[in-house]
Amino acid sequence: MSDSQSPKTFSRRQFLAGSAVVGGTLLLPGVMNHAWAAGSDAPEKKEVRVGFIPLTDCASVVMAAVKGFDKKYGITLVPSKEASWAAVRDKLVSGELDAAHVLYGLVYGLQVGAGGPQHNMASLMTINNNGQGITLANTLREAGVTDGASLKKYIAASPAGTYTFAQTFPTGTHAMWLYYWLGAAGINPFDDVRTVVVPPPQMVTNMKIGNMSGYCVGEPWNQRAIIEGLGFTAATSQDIWPDHPEKILGTTADWVNANPNTARALTAAVLEASRWIDASDDNRRETARVIAGRAYVNTQEEAIVGRMLGQYDNGAGRVWQDAHAMQFYRGGEVNYPWLSDGMWFLTQFKRWGLAAQEPDYLAVARQVNRSDIYRQAASAVGNVPLPGSDMRSSVLIDGKRWDGSDPAGYANSFSVKK
Repeated sequence: MSDSQSPKTFSRRQFLAGSAVVGGTLLLPGVMNHAWAAGSDAPEKKEVRVGFIPLTDCASVVMAAVKGFDKKYGITLVPSKEASWAAVRDKLVSGELDAAHVLYGLVYGLQVGAGGPQHNMASLMTINNNGQGITLANTLREAGVTDGASLKKYIAASPAGTYTFAQTFPTGTHAMWLYYWLGAAGINPFDDVRTVVVPPPQMVTNMKIGNMSGYCVGEPWNQRAIIEGLGFTAATSQDIWPDHPEKILGTTADWVNANPNTARALTAAVLEASRWIDASDDNRRETARVIAGRAYVNTQEEAIVGRMLGQYDNGAGRVWQDAHAMQFYRGGEVNYPWLSDGMWFLTQFKRWGLAAQEPDYLAVARQVNRSDIYRQAASAVGNVPLPGSDMRSSVLIDGKRWDGSDPAGYANSFSVKK
């Protein structure tokens, strides 16, 4: 059992205990979905436009539509391919998108007015854990750089700001993984190197023309750099935080308030797709074939399927089966909107000067993470375990334990910060 599944946080019995009770009322799993399609519980919107970025972890949104899980809950999910996370942000706020496969940190940034004007947001569920990576250019490997420690020595021998690293959005998960990894190696991402924002599908091209020495992004764009002979995987995001939260099903608070039945139907459809993907390797292979298509990720199937199955080759001689590869369900633990997960991003905003003031960590997380919607959706899907606590515990790459108990102390505990 990984530390992020620590028995100190919840036991399997506790995780299962909540599966039949919502708001004190006994619910029979799987019988609610038909009621949601008619009568007073019918979805307010029959067609739901959900944005996604071409990344492997858009899979559950895409498969919810492709496999027809959406129809089961009285909606038609329309996946909308977007060019950048900034576009996703703008379309969510304007209402052009109903919801999106979106960076956890993007939604929290909007909630506290970082990375865009303040808007009240909602996280309906977590879509996946793990499966991102930090790619360094082969020119660095040829110079002897293989990890964070050797990168620090290499950077220290050059003027500050000589080397450029890319992430995908200022408050996004990839920025936080990149900054955390650099910080753990003693590299200040704001003082020692230059960081820029590049949309995920443009990472490989920008590395090819020499615009950056490294980047943090989701798959398949780390694997694509290896296939094209441009770079190697210096670290996976699960190296930084095993079973970390990644993308969420996000929307605005106003949209949930106006469409609560649609929100739970959408959550149920994506949750059921998540469970289906993780049910077997054959389902993962089918998913890889589908999302590799032009309408979705638009890449070779082989760039997706290996790492989706946990089969890793870092492009520098190391091959392994990853115990914490991308996961979409894992007995429901992936999908629950843990308050501690959301609070962690706020601690990093504070650490890196992205939050104007110290947030009320727990209050913000309770406002954004809609466990009420999730619990109702989980009951409709049926046999989805629920935890006995809204907090979980993890140990990250630098040895620091995160459990949400002292967010301000944690945020201020780092020696490398802005």
